[in-house]
Amino acid sequence: MKIFLSDAEFSARRALIRQRLDERDLDSLCLFSPTQVFYLTGFSFIATERPIGLVYHAEKDRIVLFIPFLEREHAEESHSDEIRTYREYPGDTHPMEQFANLLREIGLAGKRVGADSDGYGGGWGYVGPKLSEVISTDVVPAKEIIEKAMWIKTPEEIGLIRESCKWGNLAHRLLQEYTAVGLVETDISIRASYEASMAMINTLGPDYRSTKWEAFAAQANFRGQIGAQSAVPHAITTNARLRFGDVLVTGASSEIGGYISELERTMILGKPTEKQEKFFNLMLDTQNLAFETIKPGSRCSDVDKAVGEFYKEKGITEYWRHHTGHTIGFGMHESPFFDSADHTIIKPGMVFTVEPGIYVRGFAGFRHSDTILVTENGIEMLTYYPRDLEDLIILA
Repeated sequence: MKIFLSDAEFSARRALIRQRLDERDLDSLCLFSPTQVFYLTGFSFIATERPIGLVYHAEKDRIVLFIPFLEREHAEESHSDEIRTYREYPGDTHPMEQFANLLREIGLAGKRVGADSDGYGGGWGYVGPKLSEVISTDVVPAKEIIEKAMWIKTPEEIGLIRESCKWGNLAHRLLQEYTAVGLVETDISIRASYEASMAMINTLGPDYRSTKWEAFAAQANFRGQIGAQSAVPHAITTNARLRFGDVLVTGASSEIGGYISELERTMILGKPTEKQEKFFNLMLDTQNLAFETIKPGSRCSDVDKAVGEFYKEKGITEYWRHHTGHTIGFGMHESPFFDSADHTIIKPGMVFTVEPGIYVRGFAGFRHSDTILVTENGIEMLTYYPRDLEDLIILA
């Protein structure tokens, strides 16, 4: 099993981006986003106060990675042709000024430079000038060049996502097995995530390593979506103690070669009430409808609109909170989206999450999320955890 992208994969990406630059009459591409830098080089980093940038010179077919000195050893493993370092931020000369000097040195002053943003976005207290403020050149917004290249997953990417689904499945199985009345959510999550991670690491062998600094290679949790709080789609862990009758909304995933998947389930602790069963089945019907609507040649908006019509038909629109899903790969949320305003054509090779939810404030939330691959004829389910109510009841 391959657990990293091959050299050939990165060579193909470089060729594709060079073609896209030529189509837009751009001389180079500057990247500052961790996701976009990873796509072209395999270099993964956290965006801190220290700027990191990349310049791809199309004519020379050359990638130069611009990083703080402390990242050098890490960056030497990347698919770049040259690494330039600066000492520290903010430094005597601001790193963005030094990045501009690099562009001048390689002959890009006065050229058409595509960029995913007009300078480093930063974080952790970063302050700095725009790229267009430190060099006299035509900075052209070009974020979509790599974003659109990411839409269609290659066989290697799909293979990594499949493997992610496998270990996310194990983590969730352990989470369900260890869930019981009276236990604290954090204890259950840590136990399941630790055991799944150790099984994954021991199986994949010593070459496995994470690219994202997560605590666990495979993880499963509740993220605070317990009882009435399950009706809060993006709840935060509260270390809740589980009680009989709680509705539990879960999440599980793992990271393989930088790629992830998404598996979420609604479980019920004890025999479901009539009201719980009603909303669970409505949620399951909604997700099934979404699956049936996803077809090559249709639009992403078609899926979300069909789900929206179902909400109206069943009189549950007040319990709607978010669109039907999003693509996934290196990023947890990538574009395009199953949203009523996203008219992107669905194509084979796209990998989506499908996760319409029902959220009844003060009562409970109900959401499954599955990762699916669009095929020539429809979809293939990549996640495969049981979805029916009887399989997700935990006897108290």
